[in-house]
Amino acid sequence: MPSGSTSGKTVMIAHKETIRSDLRERRWSIPADVRENMSRRICEKLSQVVHPCDTVLVYCAKEPEVETSWFIDHLLNHNRKVIVPIIEKDQIGLRLSYIDSREILRPSTFHVPEPVGYEIPADPAHVTCAIIPMLGFDRSGGRIGYGAGYYDRFLSEHTHIRKIGIAYSIQEVPAIPVQPHDIRMDIIITETNTFRCS
Repeated sequence: MPSGSTSGKTVMIAHKETIRSDLRERRWSIPADVRENMSRRICEKLSQVVHPCDTVLVYCAKEPEVETSWFIDHLLNHNRKVIVPIIEKDQIGLRLSYIDSREILRPSTFHVPEPVGYEIPADPAHVTCAIIPMLGFDRSGGRIGYGAGYYDRFLSEHTHIRKIGIAYSIQEVPAIPVQPHDIRMDIIITETNTFRCS
């Protein structure tokens, strides 16, 4: 690889880390009760965007992410199929499991709630849309995560899945620096807006 390309990549990575640091501070600056209210509003919007026929992959939130528990309960109460991701740290990948109750979820890898001991394997081919956590976003569908690339890898292998990113409006930035492996969202939902990006 030419040295200029290597230098450019290094600068972009450093820029992304600066953005991540700022976005973490922004998100933690929101009081817990305000985050809860915002999360509920986002979940209400989600329930209007996700189709009744969808088999939904939805992340299980850890603080201070947008809380998805209300949305998961909504799906389960309407007899919808719910799939959650399980982090495979060694492979830097995700495997999937159906759940029929949130009661089986326990904090696991990176403190993310997972169905520990209650896994029901799910085939990614059956997923029609995925609810994706975001550290930051722009209105063109650019997404920045925590940096490991779990979702980018998974979504690049399963291109049929409709990608819905959710975040607080305070997490918006003018433009996310995008690398070739970064996956853009089709829809982004905040407590105030729904952006259709594709």
